[in-house]
Amino acid sequence: MFTDLSKINMMTKTAVIYSRTSSCGYQQNRQDTSRQVADLKAYADYAQLEVRKVYEEHVSGASKQKPTLVEAIDYCKREHVDMLLVSELSRVGRNAFEVLATVKELVDHKINMFMQKEQLTLLDEKGEPTLFAPIMIATLSTCAQLERDSISFRLSSGRKLYVENGGQLGRKKGSIKTREQKEKQYKEVLAYLRKNYSIRVTAKLTNTSVATVQRLKTEFEL
Repeated sequence: MFTDLSKINMMTKTAVIYSRTSSCGYQQNRQDTSRQVADLKAYADYAQLEVRKVYEEHVSGASKQKPTLVEAIDYCKREHVDMLLVSELSRVGRNAFEVLATVKELVDHKINMFMQKEQLTLLDEKGEPTLFAPIMIATLSTCAQLERDSISFRLSSGRKLYVENGGQLGRKKGSIKTREQKEKQYKEVLAYLRKNYSIRVTAKLTNTSVATVQRLKTEFEL
């Protein structure tokens, strides 16, 4: 019986997409995650990879817990997925040790990983770990960690110097208005609300934001 080896060699490989953004607002997260997913899907089409699943996570990179990443890797292991696609190396760990631990887990299970920003993969065409990738990954993740630590140090040092020179952090004293001050400042708004004008109409008539009118209505129980 004749077997067409060319068809076996051309069998479509499978992939899983993992995207992550920091938790800084739902709408921003959705846009950023969608961009990552779209770019990785485009790469999958180019590389003729069948995307089995897409995992999206909204959690800070500084967080030790990334349950969706764990779920994505577990799925890859369970379903024998060929490749995990990520937008950049920092998506899989907050420091060099976390990144390398993830890399080791993938390599041990013969799962390749493509990092789009760095244009790196873990395994070669034969499914063996490349010599170049681990060195680059260790170097890049360490540099990224050092940069984050440097930024944190500069911010902390700047705050300390600001306080030592008499500056005050947080809300300035006197910035919280008393009920009487608000009554005076928003006299016109409160007058309309007391006449049972709607929030939107009051906001329009007094050139005040709807949010402010709503807050005043609640605070003054109108």
